[in-house]
Amino acid sequence: MKLVMSRRSILNLSGRWAMAMVLVALWTPWTAWAGDLTIAAASDLNFAFKELVGEYEKKTGERVKLTLGSSGNFFSQIQNGAPFDLYFSADIAYPKKLEDTGLTVPGSLYKYAVGRIVVWTLSGSTLPVENRGIEVLLDPSVKKIAIANPKHAPYGRAAVSAMDHFKLHERVKDKLVLGENISQTAQFIESGASDVGIIALSLALAPAMKANGKYWEIPADAHPPLEQGAVILKSSSNQDRAKSFLEFLKGPEGRTIMTRYGFTLPS
Repeated sequence: MKLVMSRRSILNLSGRWAMAMVLVALWTPWTAWAGDLTIAAASDLNFAFKELVGEYEKKTGERVKLTLGSSGNFFSQIQNGAPFDLYFSADIAYPKKLEDTGLTVPGSLYKYAVGRIVVWTLSGSTLPVENRGIEVLLDPSVKKIAIANPKHAPYGRAAVSAMDHFKLHERVKDKLVLGENISQTAQFIESGASDVGIIALSLALAPAMKANGKYWEIPADAHPPLEQGAVILKSSSNQDRAKSFLEFLKGPEGRTIMTRYGFTLPS
C-alpha cells in the first residue's frame, strides 16, 4: 500500500510540474524570442518589411522576430514594458512621445518614410475606382467601406481626413467597417466582407494584392502627411543589432525595397 501511494505521489508531482511548465509557456511568450532582434512594426510595412527582414537575415546571419500590428497598440504595449528592440510606427508622433518620456535610446529617432493611401477594391468588382476615385464610395452598390480604426491606426486617421477633405465622411460614415490595423482592413476587402476601402499604397503594390485588385491613389494634400518614424528602445538588450538593422534600412538595399512599395524616403 505504501508503495502504491508513493507512485501516486510521484505521478501527481509530475503532473503538477508538467502543468506548471505549460502555464509558464503560455504566460511568457517573449522567452522564445531570447537572442533574436525583436521588431514591432506598423502593418502597412507588412510586405515591405518581410522582404527587408529576409534580405537582412541573409546578409548578416542574424535572426529577426517581426511583429506587425497597429502603431497605437504597440505604443501602449511599449509603455507597459513590452520587450521590443525596435519600434517602427506609421505615425512619428508615437515614437516622439516615447522619446519624451525617456523610453528610447537618445538620438535614435528616425523618420524612415512617408506613406500614401489609396481607394482599393478587387479587380473583379464593377466599381470604377480608377475613373471615379474616392467618389466611388458614394456608389449605390457600396454597402460596406473598410478603413483602419482611426483611434489607434494612423492610416485610419488619414482615411477619415481624406473623406472629410472630399466632403464624403458624413455621407458614408454609417457604411464604415473598422479594421484593427491596415492589414486587416485590406483583408476585409479581399475576403468580400467589404466592397471597397481605403488602405496603404504599400499594401496595394504588394504582388499578390496588385494582381487581385485595382486602386486610385488619394492626393497627398487631401490628408496630413503620414510621416513614419522608428526608434530604438532603451530597454533593448540588442541595441547594437538594432542600430545595424536601421543602417541596413537606410542603405541602398533597404531604400530600393521601400521605394518599390510606394514609400517616399528621406533624402
